[in-house]
Amino acid sequence: MARTKEMEFIIVLHNPLTFLIHNGKPICESLNIVQYIDEVWNDKAPLLPSDPYQRAEARFWADFINKKVHEPGRKIWGTKVDENEMGKKELQESLKQLEEVLGDKPYFGGDTFGFLDVAFIPFHQCFYAYETIGNFKLDCPKLIAWAKRCLQRESVSKSLVAEEDIHAFVLGFRKKYELD
Repeated sequence: MARTKEMEFIIVLHNPLTFLIHNGKPICESLNIVQYIDEVWNDKAPLLPSDPYQRAEARFWADFINKKVHEPGRKIWGTKVDENEMGKKELQESLKQLEEVLGDKPYFGGDTFGFLDVAFIPFHQCFYAYETIGNFKLDCPKLIAWAKRCLQRESVSKSLVAEEDIHAFVLGFRKKYELD
């Protein structure tokens, strides 16, 4: 039987790193993996735009998400409740910026689900934990509508961790480190 490109890789989750092993070579970190997959299997449905400037923009905003959504989110669920105000403020400001980037488009890349959508959608699954732990409500209606569109895609809905599971993990983390 002939081996196809799809048969030649394995994903390894080794907290805190994720690896893609393709042809015996490891690629680590989620965004690097997504870019690699886009380059190797781009004949299926490219994730990054073909225009170099638009690709650079997508990479910039994906890095923004890692720094300006992930880090404030960690401040919310990884600190004592009375110490997480800065994380809540930073997260809300970052989400407002992302809403401006999204604008009225269905996806960050316009009409096409792409790289930035893949980079950001897992963070949506953390919103419930952020709000519950931080005792506040995120104000980002465009991002909520965007997430609903993304979750209608079978490839997205079947690959994400459930909000409830993330919330349970965060509660366990907070209990273990006596943050409540």
